[in-house]
Amino acid sequence: MNKTRLEAFSDAVIAIILTIMVLELKTPHGTDIEALKPLLPTFLAYILSFIYLGIYWNNHHHMLQATRTVNGKVLWANMHLLFWLSLIPFATGWMGENHFAPLPTANYGVVLFLSGFAYRILQNKLVHHSGDKNSTLKEAIGNDLKGKISIIAYAFAIVLAFVNEYLSHAIYAIVAMMWFIPDRRIERLFSGSTYESERAK
Repeated sequence: MNKTRLEAFSDAVIAIILTIMVLELKTPHGTDIEALKPLLPTFLAYILSFIYLGIYWNNHHHMLQATRTVNGKVLWANMHLLFWLSLIPFATGWMGENHFAPLPTANYGVVLFLSGFAYRILQNKLVHHSGDKNSTLKEAIGNDLKGKISIIAYAFAIVLAFVNEYLSHAIYAIVAMMWFIPDRRIERLFSGSTYESERAK
């Protein structure tokens, strides 16, 4: 099956998720700087989640550049990823409106953990679908150390939320910074004539 509809659908869902998040930002009733202070936790949570969604969109795009076709398993794995990403607005709002309290902070980590796990499932399904152990995608992913570290970090952050929620927030921010620069491994493999020949197929 062609991958075009999967890409278009995924882009649309992520765009809707971002729209829902920004609509959750309430307009302050006052006209001075003091009116903005109660909204600061929600706004900070929004920034973090916006960055995370941007990271997923970027890496999802790069991963599909190394893929020519998809099958039913890939489609369902992609839906599984989108399901967990669709919960980010809820997790963001709960954490922000409750000023980063322990349980909402842990819940935010659970959503990130399951989103990361779902992304790895999708990644593995795409590699398996390629049917080639030396495929461009598999070569680009390598041992995916960054992905493994991220999932482990989320697990630690979930536990730490009930000990010191600030440590959890720091972990979420560090993992986001780790992924903030787009992964260029696939771009390098598809640079120049190689990329053009793959697009022409």
